[in-house]
Amino acid sequence: MVKTLSQLYMEARRALSAQDEPDIAGLYARNLLCFVTGKTPEQLLADMQMYASEAVCKQMEDAVARVVAGEPVAYVIGQWDFYGMTLYVDKNVLIPRDDTCAVTDLAIHRALFLEQSPRILDLCTGSGCIGLAIAHRVKDAKITLADISQAALTVARKNISLQKLTGRVSCVQADALSKPKPFLGKFDLIVSNPPYITSEEMKQLPISVKNYEPSLALEGGNDGLDFYRAIACNYKDALKPGGYLCFEFGMGQADAVCEILQMNGYTILERSRDYNDRERAVLAQLGRKEDENGNEKDSI
Repeated sequence: MVKTLSQLYMEARRALSAQDEPDIAGLYARNLLCFVTGKTPEQLLADMQMYASEAVCKQMEDAVARVVAGEPVAYVIGQWDFYGMTLYVDKNVLIPRDDTCAVTDLAIHRALFLEQSPRILDLCTGSGCIGLAIAHRVKDAKITLADISQAALTVARKNISLQKLTGRVSCVQADALSKPKPFLGKFDLIVSNPPYITSEEMKQLPISVKNYEPSLALEGGNDGLDFYRAIACNYKDALKPGGYLCFEFGMGQADAVCEILQMNGYTILERSRDYNDRERAVLAQLGRKEDENGNEKDSI
C-alpha cells in the first residue's frame, strides 16, 4: 500500500516514541525518511503530501524496525553529524556524540596558538571526528589519525576523502596501549577520546550500545583508566618538549585522569565541561609551566 511521505513520517514517529522522547523520535523519523527517499530535510518538508513508492514504503518499514530493535539510527543510515560535518559511520566505529565537542573545543583552542603548521595526533581516532574537526578549524595543521583497528581506519580514510582533507590528514595504525613507533615522529599536540567504560559498566550498557557499537572502542579496563595510564606514560615519547595532551574522559573520572597526568610529568592547564555541564575533558602540558619570571607554577 502506497502512502504519503507525511504518513510514513507520522507512523515512524509513533513507533519510535515508544523508546525515545517525542522530539528525538521525530528527529530520527525525519532522518530515516530522508535516507530512504534521498531527499534533504528541506526537500522532504516541501514534498510531505507526495506519495511514496511501494519500494520506499518497504524500505522505511524495514529501517524503522531495525531502530525499534535497538540498532542506532546512525548505523541504519550510515552517517552522523558532528561539529558541522556529516561523517560516514558503521559498526566498526563509535557514533560521534555531542559530549566529544568538549575535548574537540579544547584541542582546537590550543592548536590555534601553536607554531605554524603544527603536527597533531588524534589517537584512538575511530571515525576521525576529532582530528577532522581540528583540520577544518586550524587550516595549517597536519593531522594524523591513529587507531589500532584497521576497520576503523578504513572509515576514517573515507571521512578524510568526504571532507576533502586528503592533503593535510593521514591515517596510521597505532596501539595506544604500547609505546609509539619511532616513525610517527614528534607532535605538538596529542588528543584522544580513548575507551573509558569500566568492565562492570560494560555489562550495564543499553542494547543500542552493547549490541552494536564496538567494544574495542569502549572498554577501558577494571577502573576504566587503562588507556590514560598507557598514553600519559608511553606517548610522552611522541610529544615535542612542552607539547600538549588533551583527553576526553567519563563521568566521575576527572580527578583520577588529572592525577595520572601529573604523575607522568604533565601540568594541568584546563578542565572543561560538556553541554550537560558534566566535567568531560582536560588539557595538559608536558613538563612544568613557567610564569613570566621563569618560576615554575603549580598545576591548576
